[in-house]
Amino acid sequence: MNRPETLLLTSKSNPRFRQMYTALNKNGAKRACTVLFGEKLISEWFDSKNLVARNRLSPLRWLRLEGRNTHSFEMELPLETWELTERLMIELSGMASPQDIALVMVVAEEPAGSIPNRVIVPWGIQDPGNLGSILRSAVAFGFQEAIIGPGCADPFSAKALRGSMGAAFFLPLRRFSADHYKDGNWIALDRGAKAIPIEDVDISEPLRLMVGNEGHGWRDVNFPPNVIRATIQTSCVESLNAAVAVGIACYEVSKGSRGQT
Repeated sequence: MNRPETLLLTSKSNPRFRQMYTALNKNGAKRACTVLFGEKLISEWFDSKNLVARNRLSPLRWLRLEGRNTHSFEMELPLETWELTERLMIELSGMASPQDIALVMVVAEEPAGSIPNRVIVPWGIQDPGNLGSILRSAVAFGFQEAIIGPGCADPFSAKALRGSMGAAFFLPLRRFSADHYKDGNWIALDRGAKAIPIEDVDISEPLRLMVGNEGHGWRDVNFPPNVIRATIQTSCVESLNAAVAVGIACYEVSKGSRGQT
């Protein structure tokens, strides 16, 4: 198969670059594409086994740093390649040291239909790296989907994808709706005095594990009566980073599910 020609872009004012930059900087429901920077993240996409999640992203074109040789990934997936100068790659990625290779992806519509038994629900997590870490912990302990609550960073932003180290390829993602409360066992991680220690909470499935913003917690969030508040007891420190708390809580869930088998 003949490879498409390579196009060199050298100026920020180039219409193709401007159009791509604008598209990649849209968020949430307005996002139609994203980009995977670097060999490791692209390799994670190639290797991911969850077709439902992986197929949310469809490859559109390669981006290669000017002066670099054709990458083996480009031979495996023959798409149009745009060569970018170092300045343009830095502009696009926000990294001080640009990657040699990147893959632009089209983002399809979010999944619909029934929600699986074990779901993570980030809420108000504004830092994309933190959100990515939360998703990765969920994948590591057998969670099957993520429902993205209000106020969260965009999970398909380049920074969130890097933070998740490819978790978005394994975990279907959809936005929260109040109708979701009608189904499942909802547990909100909370450091409040009235919260129940997580080891004493019913973690039976279908489980929806919620984690909120570290700064203001669940302030101004009106939970329905079926949401249980659970705490991770600590000593010497008042609270944990949201991603750390999720890792501990997901481990507790995985222990509980092993005990039920």
